[in-house]
Amino acid sequence: MSTAIVLGGSRGIGRAISDSLKSLNFDVFAASKEDIDTSNLETVKNFLDSHKETDVLVLNTGGPTAKEFFEVTEDDWNKYHNQLFLGFCLILQKLKINEGGYIFLISSSVIKEPNPKLIISAAYRAAFSEVLKVLSKDFAKKNISCINIAPGPFNTDRTKELIENVEEFQKSLPMGRLGEPEEIGKFVKSIIQNKIKYLSGVVINFDGANSNSIF
Repeated sequence: MSTAIVLGGSRGIGRAISDSLKSLNFDVFAASKEDIDTSNLETVKNFLDSHKETDVLVLNTGGPTAKEFFEVTEDDWNKYHNQLFLGFCLILQKLKINEGGYIFLISSSVIKEPNPKLIISAAYRAAFSEVLKVLSKDFAKKNISCINIAPGPFNTDRTKELIENVEEFQKSLPMGRLGEPEEIGKFVKSIIQNKIKYLSGVVINFDGANSNSIF
């Protein structure tokens, strides 16, 4: 049986991806924050002691509280450097992705259009996106596809944390609604189910036409 590890797999987008992979009969480890907290490198190392390899890896984690640049503390920088960047780097260095597998990064639309209130997220998610892009060439030699999914506004707890009036906010979006986590789950499922391999080293804007970026 094929295996999958989904970080942040107990809720939101991570849970939707976990459920989709289970429907493909994957043996899915849907990791919660209690299993691994990438802001705490000791939990990352402990996780890697018991998880050595997988066919599908989904790198997913929550983001920081909204703060503008001059409100960010040194502790904030250190915590989210680990959570959004270094923790993921250690996982890719130590966890074996089996030949023919997939790596999905759930990043954020802020890597394309930085939000001044999400400066920490924009900085570290963009930095790790660069790492994954470089590594995608090495992974391609083993037929491992690397896909960076950059969600925009989705119907998750994270959006409710950041947006004061979600109902009014939805009206400003091109589709008049938030994205649903299951839409990303189905997207990931379709790639794996149909064995799409040549789509690698790319960033997929998943934002219902909300972004102004053409790249």
